[in-house]
Amino acid sequence: MTSDLGTEDGVDDPDVTDSGADRSDAATDVADVSGTFESGAIPLTDVAGPFDLQSTLESGQSYLWDRTDGRMYESADVHGGDAWYETVVPPIDGVTDDDVVVRVRQREGALEWEATTDPVPLLTHLLRLDDDLDAIYAATPDDDLFERAIDAYRGMRLVRDPPVPCLVSFICSAQMRVSRIHGMQMALAREFGTPYEVDGETVHAFPRPEQLAARSESELRDLKLGYRAPYVRRTAEMIAAGEAHPSEAAGLPYEDARESLARFVGVGEKVADCVLLFSLGYTEAVPLDTWIRGAIAEHFPECDRGSYAETSRALRERFGGEYAGYAQTYLFHHLRTRGDGG
Repeated sequence: MTSDLGTEDGVDDPDVTDSGADRSDAATDVADVSGTFESGAIPLTDVAGPFDLQSTLESGQSYLWDRTDGRMYESADVHGGDAWYETVVPPIDGVTDDDVVVRVRQREGALEWEATTDPVPLLTHLLRLDDDLDAIYAATPDDDLFERAIDAYRGMRLVRDPPVPCLVSFICSAQMRVSRIHGMQMALAREFGTPYEVDGETVHAFPRPEQLAARSESELRDLKLGYRAPYVRRTAEMIAAGEAHPSEAAGLPYEDARESLARFVGVGEKVADCVLLFSLGYTEAVPLDTWIRGAIAEHFPECDRGSYAETSRALRERFGGEYAGYAQTYLFHHLRTRGDGG
């Protein structure tokens, strides 16, 4: 999306580079992780409904995975690929108590994985493999535009990213193309996150709040965060000090949850909606970005109620209520990549 999920428009910030300047005080200690990956596969016949890994991870929902071939977000109109994706997942309540290095790819009817521990429960959580996608499609409004979007990216699922990295990535997203938002998050991990060495290769975790809070605004600006740097630093300080945590929004009524996230510096209604949708499981959330506002003007003018809150509320109802965020994500990705105005 534009201000929250990235934009394809030009911006003033220079491109994020692939490698940063040497920093003598950057994270350099390699974490003690088992030297080899376990491996396995999840048969996609075990998943309710269709699944497509590439469109799920390269549709502007998540910026925390990287492709091992270096081609993440290289193309916009992506679906059906078999590339390897990797990330380091931090502890998630009820899912994992430890950092987990995981790689995954989709090939020949299975989701193949390599990880430092059995990642099946973790992948089920992160990629929402427990969602009944056919039932969600059935709940989508009967509209040609939605049908075209679903047909183009059948199997794309919402993600369920860890709350803190998700929050930081969307604070960084304002007026940024998706490829450059991703580049920022990879730079933060490379420079300030903990490196894990597995099978002779090093993978960097996204920085913990205390690691980010320890960096200066200048160091963050060096990674091309621009005016977002103080927002990221202050948000990290709030979390590290126990002042607030994005997971505290989980379980609150939807609009109360959005208000809870707005406590963080640099978080308005749109960024809050992105975190609710792509991390905290609020599938009814409908972030309003430029693409969706354009769709409102052309296809759903009756939903334009002036204010963000009222327009969002009308659009949630128009997009099917409980799974409105799924409909929005398909619509956003389809319009961004194919410009299908009907």
